[in-house]
Amino acid sequence: MDQQMQDANSKVLLLLDNAPSHVVRDLPLTNVQVFLFPANTTSKIQPMDAGIIAAFKRRYRRFQLQDAIERDEQQKADIYKVDQLIAMKWAMVAWNDISSKTIANSFKHTGLFERETQKNEVGSEEQDIENELKDAINQLPISRPMSVHELINPEEEQQVAHEEISDEDLIKLSSSQDQEEEEDDEVMDENPPMSTKEKLNVLHYCISFLDLSNPNHVIDHKVLRNIQFEIRTIEKKQTTLDRYFCKEY
Repeated sequence: MDQQMQDANSKVLLLLDNAPSHVVRDLPLTNVQVFLFPANTTSKIQPMDAGIIAAFKRRYRRFQLQDAIERDEQQKADIYKVDQLIAMKWAMVAWNDISSKTIANSFKHTGLFERETQKNEVGSEEQDIENELKDAINQLPISRPMSVHELINPEEEQQVAHEEISDEDLIKLSSSQDQEEEEDDEVMDENPPMSTKEKLNVLHYCISFLDLSNPNHVIDHKVLRNIQFEIRTIEKKQTTLDRYFCKEY
């Protein structure tokens, strides 16, 4: 990083917490100045903890819930099971989707810098994503759904910061993923109108061809996901009306 800053003729301030892995003593740095936070202050003044990590989690969980809804519609046994490569792609797109305004806003929340008086629009952006998460949670077959806050900040993450996985565990995880077989796509009849399930299956099939490392595909992915959401919303309203008129008295 220091070499990159030298090549760019820039100087930066690198903020780090006091994790044991952050060893920076006696490093010959010229263009990077390192500042270590005091003990037990990370959650209060570390910009990553002040909002950047939460913004990343919201976007990643959005992918996860969208995928779970699809797997539930396809009657999969484990609707929350995710291939490791797909999860890595979700993480990459989720991080790239975080705007510079969101990052700047997180720095302001720490109190390390003077707050600007101008109105910040990042809050509404994050709130929109939270609303999407709420809608997705309500669409899943959960008897006692958790809140968005619990989804973004699970209790397990507070208990274990770093959990080491043995080679045996990695082999087991890899084997279980290899054994999962994808169901063959259903052959659709062109003559009768497509059902809601068939429409969602076609969209899912199209999404599977997208490469999330391609910025153009990321845009297409969002469009197809929005179409899926509209189809599910229409179906949910129709089902509610049908149930109302079919009441037995």
